Amino acid sequence: MFTENEIIETIDMLDNRHLDVRTVTAALSLLDCIDSSGKRCAERVYDKITRVCEKLVPVCDMLSARYGVKIVNKRISVTPVSIIGSASGDFIGIAKALDRAGKALGVDFVGGYSALVQKKATDKESLFLDTIPEALSVTDIVCSSVNVASSKSGINLDAVGKLGTIIKDLAYRTRNNNSFGCGKLVVFCNAVDDNPFMAGAFTGLSEGESTINVGVSGPGVVEYEIKKHPDYDITQICELIKRTAFKITRLGSLIGNEAAKALSLTPGIVDLSLAPTPAIGDSVARILESIGLSSVGSCGTTACLALLNDAVKKGGVMAADKVGGLSGAFIPVSEDAGMIEAARGGKITVEKLEAMTAVCSVGLDMIAIPGDTSAAVISGIIADECAIGMINNKTTAVRVIPVYGKAVGDEVDFGGLFGTAPIMPVNAGDPAAFISRGGVIPPPVHSYKN
Repeated sequence: MFTENEIIETIDMLDNRHLDVRTVTAALSLLDCIDSSGKRCAERVYDKITRVCEKLVPVCDMLSARYGVKIVNKRISVTPVSIIGSASGDFIGIAKALDRAGKALGVDFVGGYSALVQKKATDKESLFLDTIPEALSVTDIVCSSVNVASSKSGINLDAVGKLGTIIKDLAYRTRNNNSFGCGKLVVFCNAVDDNPFMAGAFTGLSEGESTINVGVSGPGVVEYEIKKHPDYDITQICELIKRTAFKITRLGSLIGNEAAKALSLTPGIVDLSLAPTPAIGDSVARILESIGLSSVGSCGTTACLALLNDAVKKGGVMAADKVGGLSGAFIPVSEDAGMIEAARGGKITVEKLEAMTAVCSVGLDMIAIPGDTSAAVISGIIADECAIGMINNKTTAVRVIPVYGKAVGDEVDFGGLFGTAPIMPVNAGDPAAFISRGGVIPPPVHSYKN
């Protein structure tokens, strides 16, 4: 039972503190759609998605009205297309089917144009990787992810090198839209099977037939609670964040269970990730500053982010049957009002963001860089981020956007939740000789457990 004060407090969070369900994501297995005919495979993909998810948007709208909770995005994730399309080789046909199906249902994004090549890539997977620039430039709502490293397998440097070239190609193909095709592609180390957040969502092979995964977010709530207690020491701040995260996660659990029941799908996980938006009062950067930093990026930022991430997980894990996904705190630059301001003022750099990724939920996210950044430098950024994830047994990722025709000092507007991004400088050193060696960086010694 909820007390009167808890109900009033939750209403205030929803009305004034940007508490929302960031996404309800239906995760589908498409293994039964595999066919040697590309046309038949694409038809099966379209038919299954539109049949199973036919009521996804209406159900979310109904729950939003019933509980007074804003559900920001409705999304679908599917089995990696590199697997589904290998029999036919028609990966682009499947991408177009995903796009048509998602648009027919009115969802925001469809994720799963993905590949898992952390150890090596098969011949068909290599062909799939080559199709990513075309697939993301001829579709509107399809998202792609590639897992190129893991703590068990090491870092596939061949794939890392190829991804630098792929990102450059995609930036050029979508140059008339601020190279935003790159915003729909994320490169992972230790990708998880049940992530509901785009662009990295895909349905892992262990996930069963169909589930509902929920991502819930409330940076503004956490910031507000901290600001109410300027006299708290750090131990008390951690406890406050834990209690707040518990309340936020309960909301996500409720919506997820109700959505799964209404759709006759299996309840999945709640991903408690403090995912910011460009809106004022909905910023992870502002949480860090409310703890005591003059600006995000200053000395102490990584420590504050570490305590925030840990406290969020500790608070949320007891509030839902299954907590999963990425769970913690995201630090995307263009999608966070505080990060945007810090980047504009030069108070935060790519190097500082890389240090922060050692303790945050994911990694270098929605960072706009000069359009003339070389493929080798982009691959070097990916390799560095993968090394952090591999050594620390955590998920890390890279979603950088080399904006064609833009240089440091320029700014781009991606629109909506994707926000505005100052073009950030990157180190001018050239890692081409390292990247071109190829091969696999072996996994760390602590991976040898059985």
